[in-house]
Amino acid sequence: MAKRGESGGHRAAPVHTDPEDVSVLTALSAVADPVRIQLIRELAGSAEWTRSCGSFDVPVGKAALSHHFSVLRGAGLVEQRDEGPKRVNRLRREEFDARFPGLLDLLLRGDGGD
Repeated sequence: MAKRGESGGHRAAPVHTDPEDVSVLTALSAVADPVRIQLIRELAGSAEWTRSCGSFDVPVGKAALSHHFSVLRGAGLVEQRDEGPKRVNRLRREEFDARFPGLLDLLLRGDGGD
């Protein structure tokens, strides 16, 4: 397994799950949390690779935020990479939509369904 972004040497590169390998239950579980929904919505409204983990206004601490991003990576929703001291994110919208057509659009509507 190739490791990217190790230039800093202080943390391992994040592991990403291909959305094709994600079950519908894993996907639904990942998006069942209000903090993760907020992260997805904020990423959807941002340009790719412009949001660092610390730039999200969510009511959780650093360790919990790290866990939430790990769950989203595991569900194939988020991709992360290290840029210097920051870890930046992108929503894997195209890949996730190919696996679960319409699910992300439903989540992003924000019509009170959460």
